[in-house]
Amino acid sequence: MPVGASGALPAWLTDPAPGTRPAVNAGFLAGALTDTGNGGKPGGLTDVPVAGRRPRSVVAVGVGDATLPELRSYAAVAVRRAQTLAEHGARRLVLPLDTAAAPAGADEVRAAVETALLAGYRFRHTSTAHPPRLTGVTVVAVDADDPAVAAAAEAGRVTAGSVAWARDLVNTPSSTKNPAWLADQAVDRLGGLPHVTVTVLGADELRAGGFGGVLAVGAASASPPRVVVATYRPPAAGSAHPVLVGKGITFDTGGLSIKTNAGMRKMKTDMAGGAAVLAAVDAAARLGLPGAVTAVVAAAENAVSGAGYRPADIVRHVGGRTTEVRNTDAEGRLVLADALAHARLRLGATVLVDVATLTGAMRTALGARTAGLYATADGLADALLTAGAHTGERFWRMPLTEEHVGHLRPLLDSPVADANNAPGNPGATTAALFLQPFAGDLPWAHLDVAGPARAGSDDAEVVKGGTGFAARTLLRWLEAGAPVERPGDVDLDRGCPVGLSWA
Repeated sequence: MPVGASGALPAWLTDPAPGTRPAVNAGFLAGALTDTGNGGKPGGLTDVPVAGRRPRSVVAVGVGDATLPELRSYAAVAVRRAQTLAEHGARRLVLPLDTAAAPAGADEVRAAVETALLAGYRFRHTSTAHPPRLTGVTVVAVDADDPAVAAAAEAGRVTAGSVAWARDLVNTPSSTKNPAWLADQAVDRLGGLPHVTVTVLGADELRAGGFGGVLAVGAASASPPRVVVATYRPPAAGSAHPVLVGKGITFDTGGLSIKTNAGMRKMKTDMAGGAAVLAAVDAAARLGLPGAVTAVVAAAENAVSGAGYRPADIVRHVGGRTTEVRNTDAEGRLVLADALAHARLRLGATVLVDVATLTGAMRTALGARTAGLYATADGLADALLTAGAHTGERFWRMPLTEEHVGHLRPLLDSPVADANNAPGNPGATTAALFLQPFAGDLPWAHLDVAGPARAGSDDAEVVKGGTGFAARTLLRWLEAGAPVERPGDVDLDRGCPVGLSWA
């Protein structure tokens, strides 16, 4: 039951429809809440006993002013509390959304459905039986019969399913997850969807295609690298072709520039960017979006052996550009470079967005809950920031104009190649500058998700472990037509109708 910022109860309790009665005595609940001090603070939780009823208590959760972030907090707290009660026999959660201030609309319903499913996500490999779980969550809204609200609920369900798949990919240990496994997962899930084709490039195709970065990074591993290309193209799709590029390092030792033991412990999650872009295509296809989109995931295991690449090696990428290797632990940018160039030169991309757990510097700069966003087009940056705001995924735009970063470009110089792969600090920005030439003149955004791609604790719909971060933002951007330039007659803060085609 939601409790507003003033402690107000929802209208369905205090003023039921003619001919009906409240589910419980509203005056009793209001008094009980006053006694417990629950004033509607977002996430505040109170168990209110109800004599003679089953269940024997109502869980009252504060929803504040019912903004989307507060609504996500409300839904997550309710779901987690209900999952705890499931261990004692509870099986179903009823999640009302309408507050005393206003009925829930499409945005609120979608956010609540996504949160209810994602907050209850768990990944376990244990020898004992998993504890009992809820069998269902019923989301209640006054306007549930409105087609737009029903469509939003379905979009929330599909989105959460795709994000959960991304989390599964990220959380799978690297004893199972290698490049071939990741490619198989993409084929198995995406290959049977309408209008989706999945192509996997193996070692021979990578050599023929000039993927020098991917081959170098994967050379030391007994598990050869792969590049996965998953395209969703419905029959009526126009000429616009956004391509999403994801880093797919299935484990990162650092190579010969080896990490410490502590630095390796979370490196099964170094393919989180690849998982996010695959999940975005998965959701786009399941929702039947009208536009085309492709995900390219460069998958490799950065291992240690005599076959590995070395500092001072020179790598030749797709398209011919060369890189002097100065640090084998700066491997993500090498595989992304190949994937970006492949998307631009051979896949007919019209706009590029890459997602990667790329630099510890970004986590240092922005913390564990905010990703960095670099972009060469203001409209593309605005659209992605707006999409992120709708989903609750936080991004901070970083400077990429010549005025801000021109003095950094010489750091990438190499006496023997077009650039070097370890130009130094500021590390997140010099990594973006390394990638920029591979996008050419196309509108391009780089999302460094090193912080929020993995979580150390639960927070709203985020759970400990892999988060699937950026998948929902990319999907919302695709739903809006993958805009690159802001049109003057559309209010981005209000969102855009599915299928709107922006230049």
